[in-house]
Amino acid sequence: MNKSFTFAAAITMLSVSSMAVNASPTSLRVATFNVSMEALNYVPYQRGIAPKLTGHELADALANNNPQIRNIAEIIQRINPDIILLNEFDRTDEQHTNIKKFLQYYLAKSQHHQTPINFPYFYRGPVNTGVNSGYDLNRDGKSGKLPEDGFGFGYFPGHFAMALLSKYPIDKHAIRTFQKFKWADMPNALKTYLPNSTTPWYSDAAWQHLRLSSKSHWDIPINVHGNIIHILASHPTPPVFDGDEDRNGKRNHDEIRFWHDYVHPTKATYIYDDHQQTGGLANNQRFIIIGDQNASSVEGDAIRSGISLLLTDPSIQDAKPASEGGQLDQADNPFAINHTASWGMRADYVLPSKQGFKIINSGIFWPKKSAPTYRLIKDRQASSDHRLVWVDLQITPIKP
Repeated sequence: MNKSFTFAAAITMLSVSSMAVNASPTSLRVATFNVSMEALNYVPYQRGIAPKLTGHELADALANNNPQIRNIAEIIQRINPDIILLNEFDRTDEQHTNIKKFLQYYLAKSQHHQTPINFPYFYRGPVNTGVNSGYDLNRDGKSGKLPEDGFGFGYFPGHFAMALLSKYPIDKHAIRTFQKFKWADMPNALKTYLPNSTTPWYSDAAWQHLRLSSKSHWDIPINVHGNIIHILASHPTPPVFDGDEDRNGKRNHDEIRFWHDYVHPTKATYIYDDHQQTGGLANNQRFIIIGDQNASSVEGDAIRSGISLLLTDPSIQDAKPASEGGQLDQADNPFAINHTASWGMRADYVLPSKQGFKIINSGIFWPKKSAPTYRLIKDRQASSDHRLVWVDLQITPIKP
């Protein structure tokens, strides 16, 4: 049986002639897109008022030829990436029903006259959102109450999850996940205290068990014509929705810092994965740090030194993707040209290693208002409050 079927299950396959692929075997288009395909997107919701969720909201939307999901699929078809990370894509069963339906009934079918796109490989690991910690993490006097007391904010396990789609084979046996890595095991972790106090925010027991990743951290090796590329995928918590203790801001910083340490072997000795394998990425490896980092080095509420670690690292490249639509959306903001979210910030990143890659091009799918495709992003209901970010790379030899 073809390996694509053993890993990605019985996804309808397109013929090679109908697949849009890069002409050069050494070029690669890599993208990230927070698609907002999570349960709260499909029910009336007001923060502070508990919604009634079943966990089937995305499945129901997928089954009903949802126009918002069709628009998301059309955006992906228009950009036609070889590899794409989808943030906020609910994972509700071990059979990966939701992603299979999205692949088969949306991406593999033409949306608004676009060429269908086929991803024969995908990865959908478990995440921490909606996994009950059993502790009182928000200090409201009640232990183990979702969503606030989950290892990651979520109303059910797999809420706000992630999915990686690829046209190239994934070495599933070499995947490393860090879902259960403890925050307390990171040297110099930004431990949280009560405001104006030396009293820790979390109880000793909670701190010793609290996981670093609000979703997960994944190292996914992909084989592109014999070249192994490590996709380092994550979705750190937003650095807001807390108080003066800044527990989410500190966690966001350290979730981002994790990748900085991981790609430097001398700094990664403390790291262990979910199979207790220790250490980080070996030297002379191609990698791409990818995902909605919920942080900007120049705007927003994040502790900016976290994302700055990545953007200023000499082993990492930043293509600085830009869009005319984003620039015009906030014409008086000098940073708007690089914004990736409708609310006005650069939050989503594709950051390749300098080793093994040359940046060819990059962009953000943000059409200006006069463009026919503006209908795809005109408001939150059209697709998502984030924009798809892409980078074109030429694979170059690894220097010894």
